[in-house]
Amino acid sequence: MRVYLPATVSLLRDWLASGQAVAAGPAYAVTPSLREWYREGDAEELEHAAASLAAVAALDLLAADTEAAPRRVVLAAEVPESQVRLDHEERGALRLREPVASALWASALVDADAEPAVVTAVTLLRDRSASPDDVDFALGEAEAAELGWYGVQELPFLLD
Repeated sequence: MRVYLPATVSLLRDWLASGQAVAAGPAYAVTPSLREWYREGDAEELEHAAASLAAVAALDLLAADTEAAPRRVVLAAEVPESQVRLDHEERGALRLREPVASALWASALVDADAEPAVVTAVTLLRDRSASPDDVDFALGEAEAAELGWYGVQELPFLLD
């Protein structure tokens, strides 16, 4: 099963060093709830929707880590279905039962040119007095920025 783990650059660096990804919250995948919500989507569109949910969750991780570089990171991995548990609280979400070994990593999606939109979204997520409309707009702007695709073998060079 293809899963998408939201992360930050510092988390990805830690995962590379340890050889395994330890989810900092839910991971995302094409789950029954995502299929139900996005009935018209084909397989590729559903995968994109799951990766997009992980990219939004990466913004939450960035908002929680004031030291993190303002770049969303989503790690894609192929994990056995026995390693996941559906999270019925959130569309497309699941929980991993154990860390994901680097041998199961497929690729990573990382911000390339979205820093202004990401900074704005993270700033508003941190601002408890921000209006929900402003937050939603900023999240939409960040979501509109496509993430760049990187092969697993490129990750050490990406982080240098």
